[in-house]
Parts: sequence; structure tokens; C-alpha cells
Amino acid sequence: MPTSQGSLELLDDPVAKRLLASAVPARLAYTWTDGTPRVVPIGFHWNGRQLVLGTPPDAPKTKALRDGTPVAVSIDTDTMPYQVLLIRGTVSTELIDGIGPEYEAMAKRSLGEEAGTAWLENLRPILPRMVRIFVTPEWVGILDFEQRFPSAVERAMERAGAPD
Repeated sequence: MPTSQGSLELLDDPVAKRLLASAVPARLAYTWTDGTPRVVPIGFHWNGRQLVLGTPPDAPKTKALRDGTPVAVSIDTDTMPYQVLLIRGTVSTELIDGIGPEYEAMAKRSLGEEAGTAWLENLRPILPRMVRIFVTPEWVGILDFEQRFPSAVERAMERAGAPD
């Protein structure tokens, strides 16, 4: 039986490991300062405990993302059977000089070594500081459409298999 949705142990699942090492962007969901929802695609790096995101200090999201802010993150594939890693957690931030090492790792993983290095070299002179956003998981879910389905689909499957 698969590990229960919500368990941090799901971060050790092969689906989670594959998605955390993938080049696809995450989707970061948070609440804007006026109370409305926002979702943005963003590159990420998994450091083994937290998702680490990098952004310019004047990026709009830095106005809403403060230490302790609750967020949700989705990392997924776009082919069937879909695989989705869902993370809910809280944010901590750090303003640093230069480009964060996690951002560098993400750029090279996502763009490839050569293109990632070129991107970083173009970015360094125009981005002397960066905000590192750490998302600490507090709830984890996986949908893989093989063992784990959305809860409504699982209930429908159970009803369909239950004797009358």
C-alpha cells in the first residue's frame, strides 16, 4: 500500500525523487498582498530538505513572500500517466550578494551545462543581489495515475469495485 498522502516520507518515493531532479519548472502558489491567489512558474533546486528558489529582490513575489508565509508547490509532467508532486509548506527568505548556488545548479540542470553557464554569465552583471526563497515541506502528496489517483477518482474506483 502506498504511503499516505500528506506524509513527508513521500519525498523518498521514486516519483518524488524523479520530479525533484527534473528540469521542469515548479508552480509556486501563494496569496498576494490583497488576498488574491497567485501561481507562477519558477525554477527550483531541491537541497534534500527544502525547495530553494531564487529571484531578483524587486520581483513582485518578494512583496508577499515573507518568513512563515504558507505556500503550495506543484511539480508535474505533461504526458500520461501524469506524475505530480504536491508540496505545502512555509517560506523563509534570505537576501544574498550575487547568484545563489541553488539558482546556479537549477540553471545548469534546466538549461544544460553550456546554456546554463551562458545564462548565469549574462545574469551576474545585472543581478548583483538575489533573494533565496526556501520552502520547507509540511505536507506532501503524489499523484501518479498508476498507484495514486486524485481522491475523488479513488473513491469512484472503490465504489465501482464494491459489490452491491
